[in-house]
Amino acid sequence: MNIDLNAAATFMATQARLLDRRRFDVLFRDGDPAAALAALEAYRNPDGGYGHGLEPDCRSATSQPAGALHAFEVFADVGKSTSPRAAELCDWLASISLPDGGIPFALPMPDSVGSAPFWASADPTVSSLQITAIVAVTAHRVAAHDPAVAAHPWLAKATGYCLKEIEKLDEAPHALVLAFAMKLVDALGDTRLVEKLGRFVPDDGVVAVGGGIEGEAMRPLDFAPEPGGPARKLFRPEVIEADLRRVAGGQHEDGGWRVDYASYSPAAALEWNGMFTVGTLGLLRANGLV
Repeated sequence: MNIDLNAAATFMATQARLLDRRRFDVLFRDGDPAAALAALEAYRNPDGGYGHGLEPDCRSATSQPAGALHAFEVFADVGKSTSPRAAELCDWLASISLPDGGIPFALPMPDSVGSAPFWASADPTVSSLQITAIVAVTAHRVAAHDPAVAAHPWLAKATGYCLKEIEKLDEAPHALVLAFAMKLVDALGDTRLVEKLGRFVPDDGVVAVGGGIEGEAMRPLDFAPEPGGPARKLFRPEVIEADLRRVAGGQHEDGGWRVDYASYSPAAALEWNGMFTVGTLGLLRANGLV
């Protein structure tokens, strides 16, 4: 499983947006974390949330939960270089949280052009386990080095909401909900809930994404990205090894990786690939391949 990091650097320089180039530099080129944080600032709104296409398929300028997810990814990337913006983002998330502690899938957007229909038509009055779980698990990555995020009441409430909703599941949820919920309980080290969700994951770890494009699926590393976590025990070693080969083998000749889901604007199609390349390299590094 040979990864060409120099080719990936070329891809990022020629095809990725500035923010993702800065993230790549921090993670793989000893780049300046302050530069990544400065690039992220362009997507921030005065209310403390993030929009302006930070989530490529949500082009709205308005602050959105998906924007919070990707902002936390940057705060996680910069590691010990903490930013007060991370706790301010928790404040914003607390302000949009519903009484049960969850957050809506998306908020109303007056400027929905270029945004995926599932973002533009979301019900803002209903909590979403899907978005709350993935935002929370990414916030927990930040909390590992940022005490202000670790101690923020929003994170505890959002995590509690997710755990309660996971407890209620008695049939397989949508593949994305299942994967994001699994990532959360895996990160928390909750073996019991990992085993509960594991009942919905087949031995090969492939769960088709309902409503996605042909062949779109969640796969073993989507459920168990980190070695050593309880979710890894759901899979035979050869299943994880095969999925690592699949991911590593997805590097194109130009050095980048491509998403396997639909994009909803020309800009998103370009931006996703830069984001996905950084994320894929991070996954491979976590598994000792970069």
